[in-house]
Amino acid sequence: MKTLLLHACCAVCMAYPIQKLKEDGYDVTVFFYNPNISPVLEYERRRDELIKYCEKMGYKYIIGEFNQSDWLEFIKGFENEPEKGKRCNLCFKFRLECTVKKAIELGIKNYTTTLTVSPHKVSREIFNAADSLSDYGINFVREDFKKHDGFLKTMKLARENDFYRQQYCGCEFSIR
Repeated sequence: MKTLLLHACCAVCMAYPIQKLKEDGYDVTVFFYNPNISPVLEYERRRDELIKYCEKMGYKYIIGEFNQSDWLEFIKGFENEPEKGKRCNLCFKFRLECTVKKAIELGIKNYTTTLTVSPHKVSREIFNAADSLSDYGINFVREDFKKHDGFLKTMKLARENDFYRQQYCGCEFSIR
């Protein structure tokens, strides 16, 4: 079976993509890595909701380090960018690069992200971030999870599981 590390931003966005990836024959491990989420209580709420769902469903998961100061340093100078701007693209790259490094550490050959399920994210920019990491030699599974009613399926699963649904992407600069 093909192994895959799935970067996940929250339980809401993870529920449908993990089902699809498992149907596609992947042995999936979920990786919650989101040092961009602020405040800490919001981070903890999203993390805990994801853990609860993974445990309920029997999904393997890993919680990454919450190194917010590293993330803030990485996006420094782009704090005032609009949503879907350069700050977001840097954020994608930061989190995906950590995902790639974790996949290497674990001996996992493939990775992808749940970020493409959101209609608020530009999948092309997420793919560009992944393309910039190709030198690591880990295969990025190029999946636009919002296609084929993926976002609707995600919302249905969120309602069925009574998930906490956040009102902003997560970073302090997206709270408007």
